[in-house]
Amino acid sequence: MQQSAATAIAAAGGPVAYLRNAQALPTQFPVRPEFTNWISEQRAWRESVALLDQSHHMSDLFITGPDAARLLSDVGVNSFARFPRDSAKQFIAVNHEGYLIGDAILFHLDGEAGATGDTYDLVGWHMVLDWVEYHGETGNYDVRFERDPNSIARAAAGGGDPKLYRYELQGPQALELLERVTGRPAPETRFFGMETFEIAGVEVRSLRHGMAGMPGFELFGPWVEGERVRDAIIEAGAEFGLTLVGSRAYSSANLESAWVPSPLPAIFTGEGSAAYLEWLPAARLGSLAGSFEAEGIEEYYLSPFELGYGRSVKFDHDFIGRAALEQRAAAGGRVKVSLLWDAEDVASIQRSAYEPGVPAKFLEFPKARYGQHQVDRVRIGEATVGLSHDVGYSVNEQAFLSLASVDPEFAAPGTQVEVVWGEDPATGKPAAERHRQVRVRATVAEAPYSRFAREDYRRS
Repeated sequence: MQQSAATAIAAAGGPVAYLRNAQALPTQFPVRPEFTNWISEQRAWRESVALLDQSHHMSDLFITGPDAARLLSDVGVNSFARFPRDSAKQFIAVNHEGYLIGDAILFHLDGEAGATGDTYDLVGWHMVLDWVEYHGETGNYDVRFERDPNSIARAAAGGGDPKLYRYELQGPQALELLERVTGRPAPETRFFGMETFEIAGVEVRSLRHGMAGMPGFELFGPWVEGERVRDAIIEAGAEFGLTLVGSRAYSSANLESAWVPSPLPAIFTGEGSAAYLEWLPAARLGSLAGSFEAEGIEEYYLSPFELGYGRSVKFDHDFIGRAALEQRAAAGGRVKVSLLWDAEDVASIQRSAYEPGVPAKFLEFPKARYGQHQVDRVRIGEATVGLSHDVGYSVNEQAFLSLASVDPEFAAPGTQVEVVWGEDPATGKPAAERHRQVRVRATVAEAPYSRFAREDYRRS
């Protein structure tokens, strides 16, 4: 029997102690790390066209039944006033106190033969999937769930193939390649719109989307057809300079589009948290890394507005956390920004590995996160003015960046801040080697940092 999250947290003396010393490894991407090298693979989505395989690292939660739509509306902050079949949205959930649980992509698919109601597929990290499934199972809903976990969890449970393949075609030549491989003009699909076409004689569904903020489509269909579709894309892509992208480059794509992939979910305190933590397996708690250390877990919580999700919050329906979120919307709060790390300070961190004494916390390239949930302190002098959530290197911008939420008075581009890098003392996580904590000068910049992603992504 799996240990519950509640039992594991109690044994550790609380959620902060558990998460900061969790033996979970940093986020794993169960696909090939590199096909060529991560530098060339990063450049591909900016200069030509990249093919990213999303089939293995994300989980799917298929939701059916007559109350599926009601459940999603009750849990999600998004509007469901209009959500027809063959459409998708970034689904966002909060707890009863209005703090973020997380986000995932929600697809509204066709109803299954003989089923009552339509089918929805919630795709992404497990945090939101768990939250939705829990409320569906414990609430008054006539719904059914089918979970297809990521390939690491699937292997631990005995193996088997994913239910769906999922590929991302992205880059300035992605649409030309799509036209070549489908034999038809590229569909004029709005951002987050869906389209169906044929590749290699099989039907392929698509989402107008791009992980790095460049033009692209996410393609998906039954797993058994995935290799056929992939081979056709690779063959047609030769003349466009198609580059296969491995997990090292893929994991850093969000730095250019400014999506924060794994903020800590606000599940540890508040209304209903005790019952939820009894239901949740401890294996899905993850780990907490970084220089920000607080006694209370609530200090790590975020609102959707701090990560730029305000456009998705719609108060046209009742949902978990609505009253609290309305108050947070009125009060304002921190603002999502990019932080450009000082090149000399980054070089100093790397140089410390060759100097006498204890080195600074190692900076992995291209993604330097060393826990599932990365939270570093952002300071001006001794005052904490924000939190840095995700960090790494973009060869396309030739910049070491982090995504952060800062107090609004310090959010103007050009503001000088410091990021505190490393833990003091180092915690017991496997990825937290013996090191010393340092401060890195950084300059506030817009999010997304990529100008194309910021100005043209949703219009292209």
